[in-house]
Amino acid sequence: MFEALSDRFEGIFKRLRNSGRLTAEEVDEVLREIRVALLEADVNIGVVRSLQGRIRERCVGDELSGALTASQQIIKIVNEELVATLGGETMRITYASKPPTVVLMAGLQGAGKTTNSAKLAKWFKAQGRHPLLVGADLQRPAAVEQLRTLGGQIGVPVYSSATDPVSVASEAIAEARRLGLDVVIVDTAGRLAIDAALMAEVRQISEAVQPDYTFLVIDAMLGQDAVNVAKSFHDTLELDGVILTKLDGDARGGAALSVKEVVGRPIAFASTGEKLDEFEPFHPDRLAGRILGMGDMLTLIEKAEAAFESDQAEEAAQRLMDGTFTLEDFVEQLNAVRKMGSLSSILGMMPGIPKEVRDVEIGDKEVGRVEAIIHSMTVQERTRPEIIDTSRRTRIARGSGTNPTEVAQLISQFMEMRKMMQSMGGGAMKRVKKKTKKAKGKKGGGSPSGRVSAKGTQPEVKKAFRLPGLDPVADQLEKAGIEIPGLPRID
Repeated sequence: MFEALSDRFEGIFKRLRNSGRLTAEEVDEVLREIRVALLEADVNIGVVRSLQGRIRERCVGDELSGALTASQQIIKIVNEELVATLGGETMRITYASKPPTVVLMAGLQGAGKTTNSAKLAKWFKAQGRHPLLVGADLQRPAAVEQLRTLGGQIGVPVYSSATDPVSVASEAIAEARRLGLDVVIVDTAGRLAIDAALMAEVRQISEAVQPDYTFLVIDAMLGQDAVNVAKSFHDTLELDGVILTKLDGDARGGAALSVKEVVGRPIAFASTGEKLDEFEPFHPDRLAGRILGMGDMLTLIEKAEAAFESDQAEEAAQRLMDGTFTLEDFVEQLNAVRKMGSLSSILGMMPGIPKEVRDVEIGDKEVGRVEAIIHSMTVQERTRPEIIDTSRRTRIARGSGTNPTEVAQLISQFMEMRKMMQSMGGGAMKRVKKKTKKAKGKKGGGSPSGRVSAKGTQPEVKKAFRLPGLDPVADQLEKAGIEIPGLPRID
């Protein structure tokens, strides 16, 4: 979503890299470029002026350090001001002293209220809460049925009745208390545009249930219109926060950078995809880092922790070091990586990844081909790939829709990786166990990254392990001089 803005900032900072101390004229030139970049990203003009003024004041003041280069000073200041513009800190949810905690979902039709109500319910459930979804959208055909379907997928009960939206919402509170549920999420109706009927209805529901939180669901694709919609709803409902959807789309990002400063309410959650688990609290500092090309390692680590079980990771690492790691184990680890999201999105969260690498399109098709090859093998072949001869390769290729050369390449590279990891010995495994044990002490399970890293003395090898179809990424990483922890440097 912020690729164009990130590219503009990257160009600005690259030109500053060899500069010494900044003069007032150089600051003005940089600010002009930042202004153009933000306006192109559809950021509200008032927000641009405010951000520009704050950056100028800090750049020409006494705050600058003589120990920092011009590029470092600008990046530091722009990053801090972007974080402030995006809301400063992550919104923390507190719960009502007398359950249930009531959440009212408002927004225009098509913004994704119903889907994000279910996503929010799943998030609350992950926090150890017991939510109830309420279908108070009686205007749109099949809206309640859609909510029931989503509720069934995440194991959350849904309440609705064929009366009127205000009665449904009021009755749902009593139903939640009766069932012992501690969070109620009310999905309200929307319109194609703001009108008096919409505002009157959502206001009546709000007065009836007295919500602890009122969230406005906004489509990030709306751009500046999203900010205007937020202002209109805030004047009526006194919003507590905004849920921004379609952050995985090609919107320019102006809504995300404008809503907090214009409306005065933070972005509480962000929907990053269509799946129900592609939903997370909004972290201003992390998004600012991604915009400025500094990556988002914290989100990457959290995704890894959710995808990998620490005990399984340690067991797989032990087999890897012992030389008993099989292709079946490899498929399990590959599937865990896929749970974290697309490989392109994972690369986007890693700091220092060059633009050429980030722009490489890596879909599930390439990874799926590797998985298809392994699934076309027998159990014995996955355990002992060295027995695979020409006739077996032909059969596997036919079953996976590939060719024997791709099968041979995968087997050869897997055997090479297993041999290399085995030669590292038990020293690396001790470090893995120590790291895993430390992580368990902190969180009660789960390693900080969910991945196993082996550092220390590494044997020299001529080739790095690469998956068929993913060589463009490996080539770009090699050219950029980026090393992957645990793998040897390519000389």
